[in-house]
Amino acid sequence: MALGIIILGSTGSIGTQALDVVRRMPDRFRVVGLAAGSNVELLAKQIEEFRPKTASLASDQGARRLKERNFPDLEILTGPNAMEEMVKREDVDLVLNAVVGAAGILPTLAAIRAGKDVALANKETLVAAGSVVMDAVREHNVRLLPVDSEHSAIFQCLQGVGDRDLHKVILTASGGPFRESTKDELERVTVEEALAHPTWNMGGKITIDSATLMNKGLEVIEAHWLFQVPPDRIEVVIHPQSIVHSLVELSDGSVIAQLGVADMRLPIQYALTFPERLSSPVERLSLTEVGRLDFEAPDAERFPCLPLAYEALAAGGTFPTVLNAANEVAVQAFMQGRIGFTDIPRLIEAALEQHQGVMKPDLEDILEADAEGREYLFRMLGV
Repeated sequence: MALGIIILGSTGSIGTQALDVVRRMPDRFRVVGLAAGSNVELLAKQIEEFRPKTASLASDQGARRLKERNFPDLEILTGPNAMEEMVKREDVDLVLNAVVGAAGILPTLAAIRAGKDVALANKETLVAAGSVVMDAVREHNVRLLPVDSEHSAIFQCLQGVGDRDLHKVILTASGGPFRESTKDELERVTVEEALAHPTWNMGGKITIDSATLMNKGLEVIEAHWLFQVPPDRIEVVIHPQSIVHSLVELSDGSVIAQLGVADMRLPIQYALTFPERLSSPVERLSLTEVGRLDFEAPDAERFPCLPLAYEALAAGGTFPTVLNAANEVAVQAFMQGRIGFTDIPRLIEAALEQHQGVMKPDLEDILEADAEGREYLFRMLGV
């Protein structure tokens, strides 16, 4: 019987690629619900093709525009709790969360608490609320399946590996568009330059995070929660070809890597069909065409967002929550042209320095810390 799937963030980069995977497997999946932010036109096209029973949009105006399309038997939701309501449906087996930012936290928790498996592409869920989310996963005995290419790679490498055999995880990073830029050049980076990622086609916020290496910092925190590995056993290496998606080092010194072309449909499909491996439309990897694989250490001085993430993780409690909140606000300000590229880590560091952390936070503590981090940045920015 086909699995009922809901895709949160269906009009974004991950969401559209997930629907391409689902499109090719009509006997395995039926789309029960789709949630989008503001792209009414694309959501309407997705509804016409996949015929979900429910859909949601972030704004009332968007929901009104969608209702004008007169889709028969479609329940349209809106408001701050719309996604949380969607994922609780009885006909939902799997929720793919591809929402960007901390907005993904509550829908993820709602799905877990409703006993649904979650394919997670929203790294902020674990960055900001890792302890609460993982406690819920264990309590409700559901599967949390990584979709990020790096965490999917680690997950794949660990199949058949005992818990005691894992020594270290190694996350690879392309290095972004400024891998060879000097500190002076980074001070003059434009939004257009930062959005020109050399390898991956991603949404704006994630692309900027990749350019600052904050994306890799967030992935370090995510890896800590997913694989229960302490910060000192999570390594980041720059790998500009983006062929090796991540590696694991085992207790005997063996290193296992997952390789493939840079196509997000592969980790998406693995999460949706796990534990099976099925044929996919992804181009096959030719090592002779790749020719060489390069690795180098990240430059913490030029890219301070990465060490800030390690520091927040080591500090624990609500510090990663504030790191994530401050980063979201700072990146938005940069994309609006209100601050410079190198102001992003400066503002994040300031937010962390003023924070009085809660060491064993519950969900309320996490939401308060998230709000605090944002409000501090807004004051810094004069908003």
